[in-house]
Amino acid sequence: MPTPPRATPPADSKGTRAALIFALTAERLSIHYEHGQWLTEAQGASFIADWLRRSERTLPLADRRQLSALSDGLARQIAGSLSREVGLYTAHEMMEALDPNYDSDLARSMMDECARLLDAD
Repeated sequence: MPTPPRATPPADSKGTRAALIFALTAERLSIHYEHGQWLTEAQGASFIADWLRRSERTLPLADRRQLSALSDGLARQIAGSLSREVGLYTAHEMMEALDPNYDSDLARSMMDECARLLDAD
């Protein structure tokens, strides 16, 4: 018997918010290492809105900006504390981990850090 599809968690759940921080941090790092630029808070909030729209979910702009700011801080902390080579590897692992079938210890620890950021905020 096939397993029924899992219900999509609400956009304001802690898990969804942590996943959004994770995905946006991965995106920020990729753009930083590929183009030498950082997304603005507004650009990050726009990415979040686009991602949520795909699953017919929304978050208020203030919430999206808050998540964008948290991901910006994490991405800059990662980039500032790792060599370029290790930073590129980290960004790659995080982008790969956006596929739910990809398993990575690094990605799991980064997701835990994203959840901690939410708890501390």
